[in-house]
Amino acid sequence: MNKRKIAIFGSTGSIGIQALDVIAAHPERFCVEVLTAQNNADLLIEQALKFKPNAVVIGNEEKYKQVKDVLFDKGIKVFAGAKSMVEVASWNSIDMMLAAIMGFAGLAPTMAAIEQGIPVALANKETLVCAGDIVMAAAARKNVPVIPVDSEHSAIFQCLLGEPMSKLEKVILTASGGPFLGKKPNFLINVKKDHALQHPNWSMGAKITIDSATLMNKGLEMIEARWLFGLKPEDIEVVIHPQSIIHSMVQFVDGSLKAQMGLPDMKLPIQYALGFPDRLQNDFPRFNFRNYPSLTFEQPDTKTFRNLAIAMEAMYKGGNAACVMNAANEEVVNAFLKNRIGFLQMTEVIEETMVKIPFVEKPTLHDYYECDTAAREHAASLINSIVI
Repeated sequence: MNKRKIAIFGSTGSIGIQALDVIAAHPERFCVEVLTAQNNADLLIEQALKFKPNAVVIGNEEKYKQVKDVLFDKGIKVFAGAKSMVEVASWNSIDMMLAAIMGFAGLAPTMAAIEQGIPVALANKETLVCAGDIVMAAAARKNVPVIPVDSEHSAIFQCLLGEPMSKLEKVILTASGGPFLGKKPNFLINVKKDHALQHPNWSMGAKITIDSATLMNKGLEMIEARWLFGLKPEDIEVVIHPQSIIHSMVQFVDGSLKAQMGLPDMKLPIQYALGFPDRLQNDFPRFNFRNYPSLTFEQPDTKTFRNLAIAMEAMYKGGNAACVMNAANEEVVNAFLKNRIGFLQMTEVIEETMVKIPFVEKPTLHDYYECDTAAREHAASLINSIVI
């Protein structure tokens, strides 16, 4: 069996690091073709020395020399900058791209891979949130599989295998509720980043952990699911499931439900996507029902956690609404992590930005880039005016 050559875009982030663990556990199945990082040159070098890829890309051009000086005489090609990131994504030596770059920045490399006909394991939800119509149309035109890595979308993907889409009634995304489940605004107004970063179930990067705390992450996932599976907005539902054992469910026209279950461990959906269509054996911890005597469910509190309601409105509105929302959200989360904005103020900035940026009903890819920039600039100006 030929080894599958994997390009990990965002190898120094949480998903990228865990993906390399999966690859290391299955050396007979996978090898690393490309590794990329934006700023973490030290870890990129360490990963490259261990996995010996054909090439690495460091997004921050100021760190090019640092990476090149170590890797060049090891026979590893070294590139730098956003343009190189896109160019390398279209190399025909890649068998699968793991798209794990955080945020809107993941869109261009992912599109480049799809246009080249390279299968994508998608861990970057913002790519579909911002331009899902264009991305999935390109994937269909090129007949390129897009395999979800998000645990919720991997669950839906697995539940739909072998089922005709015409028999689907709805998908149900589960949400843990984050660290502030049941809390009200009078509590949330005083929340600081250290508290918000303490997710009860999942070990994730800082940005997605904050998104989980505000429930924005679940809103982004609803929009991602819409495009990934070709759903109507009304076919997507969210339910709070604090134990994070059921990763999502699918309901069919006869009323039956299929659920994908397991312990909250991102290595499971990563391994499933990289190995698809095969299921690979592993020694991960197994779920034991005796450790979970009850699994509970409740409706999300969209009055307190308004980010979820905002995302649902953007999903129904369509056009560039979700792209604008995502840009503003990336800016406010970054500001919150730097203690420049309060927890509840994040939502206020997002709402104000969505009102300010003009609505485009049928955006082109160029329009998406333009409104992303405009939304970031407006959100940044609002953040700069805030005193906390």
